[in-house]
Amino acid sequence: MTAAPGSYEVKRLGEMERAFGGALARVRAELGITAFGVQVVDLPPSSGELAPEHDHEHDGQEELYLLLSGDAELVVPDRVIVLDRESYVRLGPAVRRRLRSGPAGARVLMIGAVPGKAYVPPANSELGGPETLAPTASSAMAPGSPPPQLGL
Repeated sequence: MTAAPGSYEVKRLGEMERAFGGALARVRAELGITAFGVQVVDLPPSSGELAPEHDHEHDGQEELYLLLSGDAELVVPDRVIVLDRESYVRLGPAVRRRLRSGPAGARVLMIGAVPGKAYVPPANSELGGPETLAPTASSAMAPGSPPPQLGL
């Protein structure tokens, strides 16, 4: 579905298609957004290594993370960033990252695009699309994936 210029879409999160066992809401596709990627991830309490450790060197995408509810941290190569509802975190394509929830679980908004280029939605963000991870992803969700690189 592609939204016509000047149109709008409204959809509640609970009505949106979910992937990866219900953890990932395909917000971009549900709303017909074509200029950037956007999704919401819901992590269970104390998710540990469940969410994929990854970077975006393969596609050049930078991402923005914002905690919507619960508690979470973002692990990057040199530190652990505690997320809150007032802190916006931008990550460049080469930054390795892993999102981890705390005891309350977490809901996180993630927005991404490639600087200076037209956005090309990956197949795994399409409605009914495959549940595939980035080629550099390391995750407990994907047996046989590359080993984790972040030791924090």
